[in-house]
Amino acid sequence: MLRTFRTVAEHGSLNGAATQLGRTPSAVSMMLAQLEDDIGAPLFETDRKNRLTPLGQLVLEESGRATDAFVQSVDAIRRHAVSTAGTVRIATVPSATITILPSIITAFRQIRPDVRLDISDVDSATVRHRILTDAADIGILSASMDDPQDGNLVFEDDLGIVCRAGGALHAASLGNDAPSWSLLEHEPLIANPLCRLVDSASVSRLLAECSLEARNTTALLSFVRTGLGATVLPRSAVHNQSGDLVFLMPNDPITKRQLRKIRPDNRHLGPAAEAFWSALT
Repeated sequence: MLRTFRTVAEHGSLNGAATQLGRTPSAVSMMLAQLEDDIGAPLFETDRKNRLTPLGQLVLEESGRATDAFVQSVDAIRRHAVSTAGTVRIATVPSATITILPSIITAFRQIRPDVRLDISDVDSATVRHRILTDAADIGILSASMDDPQDGNLVFEDDLGIVCRAGGALHAASLGNDAPSWSLLEHEPLIANPLCRLVDSASVSRLLAECSLEARNTTALLSFVRTGLGATVLPRSAVHNQSGDLVFLMPNDPITKRQLRKIRPDNRHLGPAAEAFWSALT
């Protein structure tokens, strides 16, 4: 009855609502009459059903919440049933996709070849949002060592400057046994969320001034190669790259990036997702 009432209220007519619901206008009208009898007061100002009473406005708000919650619950049940067979939705920062996930997925497929993995590359804030909104089963996000975020440590890596070999920044670093974050001042900074993990006045100032930002690791490396500037990335992100890129690790301060896995607090994972969670070690 609430779904029928909501549909009529949003369409403003019986005919339009009946078409959407796949029922006859008379059947929809009868359902509305039953709801008004149950509530004990009219919900529409006129028989044309195009204007709500004050009570109708309240019932519309409540019916929206109730039907949305019902749909979400049914979707969660269906996803759980599917995940038994198995689909696992993973939201991860891009650097994890190219560093730790390939080997983990290879090992996981040896024990669960039947499971479908749905992986999306997003930033850490979006990873957390997708877990909170039930849009992902497992999240992998970036954090600094002293970050109070929850989650379980999966991997730890050095953060450093990635620049083009032979460029101005690389030339300035030659002969310097202790690279500094201030070297970034020799080229435009290509910003990304990892830059904000670096506790350096130079990096903070350059972040405020920079005009180019990207979140995808592949895009960042491509921008550096084409001479658009330098960026901050984990050592593992450039481990298998060609010699046209240089990784410099400043020590003022030494900065490490952690990859942590997170999961929903308010629901159980399906068997397939639990298996993948255990594989993330």
